[in-house]
Amino acid sequence: MSTYKDGYEYYVFKCEQFGLEPINFSNFIENLSEEQLDRFNEHARQMKEQVK
Repeated sequence: MSTYKDGYEYYVFKCEQFGLEPINFSNFIENLSEEQLDRFNEHARQMKEQVK
């Protein structure tokens, strides 16, 4: 599950940016499809690259 931790952190960041309450990590993993989880991870990776 730690594979999706970066994606979850990106999800939380975006929720806060829009004033939304994020779901917890367990629900994030259980309720999103693998494709959605992979997309969040991809966005997180891109953000980290832009910061460098």
